[in-house]
Amino acid sequence: MAEHMLDAKGLNCPLPILKAKKMLAGLEPGDVLIIEATDPGSVADFAAFCSQTGNELLESTQEGDVFKFKIKKV
Repeated sequence: MAEHMLDAKGLNCPLPILKAKKMLAGLEPGDVLIIEATDPGSVADFAAFCSQTGNELLESTQEGDVFKFKIKKV
């Protein structure tokens, strides 16, 4: 399992989702993508994205104004 980082801070919807989707497409099943975003809407967006794509949302946390997501590619 490899971990990959995506810095989506400062980007507004739908860019964090689009960039995550593009990165996930290049990953192997079981790899984890860690995303950092500042758009408050990204919390609901990534939950819906994982529900729709079948990828696993391992973690969704907030540190200050930064939202952090861990998504496991299935």
